[in-house]
Amino acid sequence: MTPVKVFGPAMSTNVARVLVCLEEVGAEYEVVNIDFEAKEHKSAEHLARNPFGQIPAFQDGDVVLFESRAISKYIIRKYKSAGEAADLLREGDLREAAMVDVWTEVEAHQYNPALSPVVYECLIYPAMRGVPTNQKVVDESLEKLRKVLDVYEARLSKHTYLAGDSVSFADLNHFPFTFYFMATPHASLFDSYPHVKAWWERLVARPSMKKLGATMAAAAAGIKQA
Repeated sequence: MTPVKVFGPAMSTNVARVLVCLEEVGAEYEVVNIDFEAKEHKSAEHLARNPFGQIPAFQDGDVVLFESRAISKYIIRKYKSAGEAADLLREGDLREAAMVDVWTEVEAHQYNPALSPVVYECLIYPAMRGVPTNQKVVDESLEKLRKVLDVYEARLSKHTYLAGDSVSFADLNHFPFTFYFMATPHASLFDSYPHVKAWWERLVARPSMKKLGATMAAAAAGIKQA
């Protein structure tokens, strides 16, 4: 079977979201790097894959997709016979599938907007743009994140994972930005939420996240030293 192609640097959070799903289902894939400094993401070739000139883009034969969450769902559906991957969207159970959808939306609209600014301000902007950390943004984001984590703590005190008692796509979605958050000076925030911390430790112990985490950890270390 011809490997699917994922376009964009593997260290990117949105690319990593796709890659973790590919690893979970055991699919063969090829990562095709996109050089941002050379503006390859704005080239006609890449715009044909992603009309917004962003990453990732994805190709499976004549199927070309963009938007990381949509790509990830396609991957899970295509390889749904691959053991545990069959259950990542819970599409055989209407109620459970709804819970996957709910917590996927929570990640996109509550969790990520609160947590990602800390990653940008503490890691990405200082190293890649030479812009000092805006502590006001960090403090405001951490306050928002605490309120979000209160909700997660309550949920995870009753369930092992967000959508129930086995891992789902809703959990996998949290991997990329949370991984980088743990490389910021504010990682200890999770210590105040024992059920959230235990959930996160279960996730990063998964083989898929260990493999991708090695690459991302090297990238985070490089960012810190830049």
